[in-house]
Amino acid sequence: MDPDSEVAFDFPPYLCQYKSGRIVRPGGAPTVPAGTDALTGVVSKDISSGDAKVRVYLPPGATGKIPVIVYFHGGGFVVGSPARPSTHAYLNDLVARSGAIGVSVYYRLAPEHKLPAAYDDGWAGVRWSVTLGDGAEPWLLDHADLSRVFIAGCSAGANIAHNMAVRASAAGALPDGVTLRGLALVHPYFTGKEAVGGEVAFGPEIREFMDRTWRFVVSETSGLDDPRVDPFVDDAARKASAGIPCQRVLVCVAEKDFFLGERALWYYRELKASGYAGELELFEQKGVDHAYHFNALESEQAVELQERIVAFVKK
Repeated sequence: MDPDSEVAFDFPPYLCQYKSGRIVRPGGAPTVPAGTDALTGVVSKDISSGDAKVRVYLPPGATGKIPVIVYFHGGGFVVGSPARPSTHAYLNDLVARSGAIGVSVYYRLAPEHKLPAAYDDGWAGVRWSVTLGDGAEPWLLDHADLSRVFIAGCSAGANIAHNMAVRASAAGALPDGVTLRGLALVHPYFTGKEAVGGEVAFGPEIREFMDRTWRFVVSETSGLDDPRVDPFVDDAARKASAGIPCQRVLVCVAEKDFFLGERALWYYRELKASGYAGELELFEQKGVDHAYHFNALESEQAVELQERIVAFVKK
């Protein structure tokens, strides 16, 4: 059989890798440029600085100091970017509603660049944001309130956001004067070797699929007992998760999120029991699926989700 047509790894709906090494991402990778959004008036621009590559968003009429939201897109670690039309539209909406500066981080994708590449790129984006763009970005210099920094993400992006919060707990990781006011995780991508909650009803093929796809995106791992994807797998991981330096954490869960919903609820319960010293909030929505809001930004439930995140930022 032709190795260029024989499937080596299928990761639906994101990509298919063939034995020749050829990778096909269905639908390609459509992008939209930064600029002024006609619907919201939000202005955005792409910036590359050192190891950081970001798309920065400024709300219309910004005056004085305003919060900063560092955002990570989803896509199973293998697809997506800040320039993806649905992600760009979401950030425009979030920034307009919240009145915050948005920093949407570009990160390298697996399998061409396996984890920890995305984590390293994510941390470069966080550091760039909290150092005011290495002291050279006018929007941040004029408007960023570094006492109100939020880290947020959806799906794999929520996984990155959590791991950025863990990195931020290291001594000297953040400059003096920077406060992580909150961590917002929407439909987060966590899993583990042992079933939790409703996962006990899953067949063994589901656990095998989660293990296989995790190993596909990471360069070195012990599997589903890796603390980067199972934040409470052992005492060390539990201590690291409990020690995140965020004053508040918001976990958003979709009822019909078959693969990840139970694990999101588990994350909330485990963080609550871990000794985490901040405020912990849970927001559950009925009748919706994983990351539904990107294709339905104006729907009643998507607006409800967005307003819940906005309230978290403004609290």
